[in-house]
Amino acid sequence: MASYLQFPYREARDGIWGEQTSTLNWCEEDYNITSYCAEFVNSITNSVFIWLGIRGIRDCLRYRHQPVFIVAFIGYIVVGLGSIAFHTTLKYSMQLADELPMIYATCIIGHATFSYGKPSFVSNLFGVGLFGLGLLITVVYHFTKEPVFHQVSFAGLTCAVVFRSMFDMEKQLRPVLQIRSPERADALMRQMWKMCLSGIALFLVGFLIWNLDNIFCYYLREWRNVLLLPWAIVLEGHAWWHIFTGLAYYFVVWRMWLHLCLEGKENDFALQWTSALTSIPRVVSISNTEATDGSLHKGRLD
Repeated sequence: MASYLQFPYREARDGIWGEQTSTLNWCEEDYNITSYCAEFVNSITNSVFIWLGIRGIRDCLRYRHQPVFIVAFIGYIVVGLGSIAFHTTLKYSMQLADELPMIYATCIIGHATFSYGKPSFVSNLFGVGLFGLGLLITVVYHFTKEPVFHQVSFAGLTCAVVFRSMFDMEKQLRPVLQIRSPERADALMRQMWKMCLSGIALFLVGFLIWNLDNIFCYYLREWRNVLLLPWAIVLEGHAWWHIFTGLAYYFVVWRMWLHLCLEGKENDFALQWTSALTSIPRVVSISNTEATDGSLHKGRLD
């Protein structure tokens, strides 16, 4: 009976994309499922970026959120497409198409974060500066081809955006909420911190699995060849990294909700979200009929 529930990997590991030229390769064995895709599981798990990016753009258009978040979600989709291209081909050019959009997508949300409330001239300066920073990282990475440099750059940009948003929550939003909506201030702040910490936790879980995948790759490959398909897919650690980092979508929605609350629109919009384990967050218009399905949070934590 087990033979009907288990399927072997391909014996021939030939692929249509030819020799690997990328400086990185992951624990999923190359062309083990199909000759058309070097790392099949690592490729298809990037669909989370495309699905959530399209969902984010749709919500931005539907509820008329600021255009910068549309651009952020487009960048989010480009990250997923670039990663699919890299894991499919294992070519260096496609590796750049995977890694560099991560930098520029973070710079986009960084612009939304650091330029908030600033005059147009200052906002434009921030935009030029962040673009210049992304370009500098691109040039240095292209010449050094050092993955650690890219990883540290991405981590540094991400931490800067997250910590700045935390600062905005406590130093800008909390004081005005206590004046503007004293009866809801604490609930709204708890809700925002819950969303922020959930996003950080999901990202760290993905980072942990990614490292375990790298460290214990030899053993994971042996176990996968015992389990066979489809069960062995569960042990593809880099694929789990894609899923958990894809949920960095939380950070974009968190910043969107923070923007609206800073603008005093917490009575016009609401965060539609139950928990990190059961739903994906959305910021919706309260007047919209979708906001009456019982999962709407107007500064209330159920």
